[in-house]
Formats: sequence, structure tokens, C-alpha cells
Amino acid sequence: MLRLKRVELQGFKSFCDRTELRFNGGGIAAIVGPNGCGKSTFIKTITRECYPMARPESSIFLMGQDTWDVFTLRKQLGIVSNDLMLSCTGEASGRDVVLSGFFSSTAIYSNHTVDPVQSKMAEATLAELKVAHLADRPVCEMSSGEARRVLIARALVHKPRALLFDEPCNSLDLAAQQSLRQTMSALARSGTAIILVTHELADIVPEIQRVILMNRGRIVADGTKEEILQVEALTALFGVSLQMARRDGHYMLW
Repeated sequence: MLRLKRVELQGFKSFCDRTELRFNGGGIAAIVGPNGCGKSTFIKTITRECYPMARPESSIFLMGQDTWDVFTLRKQLGIVSNDLMLSCTGEASGRDVVLSGFFSSTAIYSNHTVDPVQSKMAEATLAELKVAHLADRPVCEMSSGEARRVLIARALVHKPRALLFDEPCNSLDLAAQQSLRQTMSALARSGTAIILVTHELADIVPEIQRVILMNRGRIVADGTKEEILQVEALTALFGVSLQMARRDGHYMLW
């Protein structure tokens, strides 16, 4: 699905300079690192919000292609991020936010034509995520947890080839975090390709078995969850003394 080799971005001397970073179709992985390490920039590189500096040794292939029309590419991806959540605030209804996934926008505008099939898919996706009651409610009147579930519906409505979660539990209370993590688990079990970016180990649901550590714009470790999520490695990554507990495939760090 995705291959990055020696990618360089302005502000990050080496984004992936030791080896190729590959995500195969149907893969599920978590990228973990401290704030400012480049995790969100990585997601924006995939979605072509950021472009790498031109270097002969650098390459990015997304789903087998190195050149994409950006709107065509985004129709292949489902994105849930804080930036997107902020963009969706306002009077747009839950239904319109979900429908906007077909157009790579954050609302339905005058140049958009919604056909009956798209409307039916939007209603079905809202129902699937148990937020059908939010279809007519403006996003500005939703709680953070409700708005985040509507964003997941937006990410899923056009049947993307991969989902990108960027710090999905930020600003959510404990009940909303638990609900969102259960949704991620269900999506992972369904075979949906997922790339999760987080600094919270609790976001790494049991179905995620591959973990990548990132620091200062570089990939510093990549392997199985059991290999990578070790106290010594995480202490070095975050620069503070840490403790960790594991239970039933869940990890907690403090």
C-alpha cells in the first residue's frame, strides 16, 4: 500500500533515512513518538498536504503509484485527525460532514452534487457507527466524542483502502475514548488497513501488532508490539523515567 524511502521534509533532516518504510495492503500499525517528532507530518505527507524535498535517493509510492491527483488519492484514504475536526466545526450537520467524505471537503458546498447512492451510503454509515441520531445535528452542537464518531463515519463512507488515525482520542473523555478504541478494534478485525499515530499507548488496541517508534523526524525502531514496547526504549524515546503495565493486549504507560 505504502512505501517511503529516505524521505526528507523541510524541518526534518531525515524522515526515513535508515531503510524503507513499508505498509502492505490490509496492514495495521501504530506510530508512537513524543509531541513534535513528526508523526502528524508523516500523515500529511501521505495525504499530500506536505511534499518532500526533491532528492535523487528519495521516493514515495502510495498504493503502487508515485504520482497522484490529490483529490483522487484522498478518496482512497479515510482520515480522522484533530485538524480535520477543527475544520468541521460550524453549522454543517452530521449528515453533511459524512457526505463531504465523497468530495474530500469538510462540508457540502454549492459545487457538490450528492446523488441518491451517496445519501444512502451516508445514512448506512451513520447507523453502523450508532450515530444516526446526529444526522441533522450541527457539529457545533455535538460533544467531542460525538463529533469524532461522525468523523470516523466520514472517513469510512466512501469505502477507503486505508484509514489514518492521527491522535484520535485527543480531547475525549474516558467513555468516548473507550468507545472510539472499540470502534478501532472492530475496524481492525474487519480487515481494514489502519495506520494509527499516537503518543498514548492506550490507543494501541490489541489488534495492532506492529509498532514504529519515531523521534526527531526519524524512524528509530520498527517491529512487533512485544519487541518495541519496552520500558527502556520508551524511556529513551520520551526522555523521562516511565513505568508500563500490560493486560489482555492493552498497554498503559505512566
